Parts: sequence; C-alpha cells; structure tokens
Amino acid sequence: MNKIEKTDAEWREELTPEQYAVCRCSDTEAAFSGEYWDCKDPGIYRCVCCGAPLFDSEDKFDSGTGWPSFTKPHKPESVTARADTSHGMQRVEVVCKQCGAHLGHIFPDGPPPTGLRFCINSTSLALDRS
Repeated sequence: MNKIEKTDAEWREELTPEQYAVCRCSDTEAAFSGEYWDCKDPGIYRCVCCGAPLFDSEDKFDSGTGWPSFTKPHKPESVTARADTSHGMQRVEVVCKQCGAHLGHIFPDGPPPTGLRFCINSTSLALDRS
C-alpha cells in the first residue's frame, strides 16, 4: 500500500468543505445526519479521500449512536489508531493508513467478536456497492 501525500491546497480542491473539515481537520459530523448511519446496503466502505477499502458492510451494526459503526476494519492494515486527547477527552482516533484521513474513533463497547466499536463519520466514507 503506497502512502498518499498531498498538499493542503490539493485536499481542499478535491474534497467538499464538509469532507475537508472531517477528514483533514478531525471534525465530527452531527449524529444521525450522515448518509450511512442507518444504511443497510451491502458493499465495501472506502476512504472518500483516497479510495482505500476500509470497512465491510457485513461488519456494520446499529450502535444507536447515529454514526456508522463497525466491529473491525476491512483488513487490519487498512487503518491505524492513535491517541486523541482533544476536547479534554482520552479517546482513540482511527485514521486511513493510506492517506491519513480522520475517520472517527474506536471504543471498547462493541459487540462480539471483537468487542470494539469503530465509530466512523459518514462523510469520510464512500460506499462501493459493486
């Protein structure tokens, strides 16, 4: 997997203002507002910035939070986790390993088999239904 690096100007040109705010500035979309929070369609969720496969619809579940939630990434090497202490909280941020896009956060309150909840912004995703 080749790491994708672009200038801030290139990202701003390619992404919508909301995509840029979420993916490049670690913003969060409002709960229950994103395109995929209640989507049940099958497919692979890809990074909106680089197209990398991130999550499989088979691993998606209704967490009741208003954001798409998954038990695991499509492949372990698809994403990376890092500490996030913004907003006075201790969280684990999940980012696209290929381009560094902010996707959301990981919480230890998900269902089996992993017990994890990858809480992801719809804005950072594009569902590939093919």
